[in-house]
Amino acid sequence: MTSVAYVATNDQPQLPRVHYPGTSSSRTVAVHRAGCNIKGNINEWGEHIYHMPGQEYYLATRINPARGERWFCSQWEAWWAGWRKAKV
Repeated sequence: MTSVAYVATNDQPQLPRVHYPGTSSSRTVAVHRAGCNIKGNINEWGEHIYHMPGQEYYLATRINPARGERWFCSQWEAWWAGWRKAKV
């Protein structure tokens, strides 16, 4: 007789943790961590737009955490949080 055992593993990729202003962890969102160089900025119409290094307005874009702006570590993380990529 052969015995077979199954071990439950969690091999699924983890979704990024999305932080919202006013939550206890919102202070960590504004921190610019090494390797997290995508700028999440909110324009005057309230659109949430992320800027990649090398894009036209990347260097001019400033992050203001008080307005809910933040840094992202990947495009996927920014997209998952509801932000769209800058068109230029």
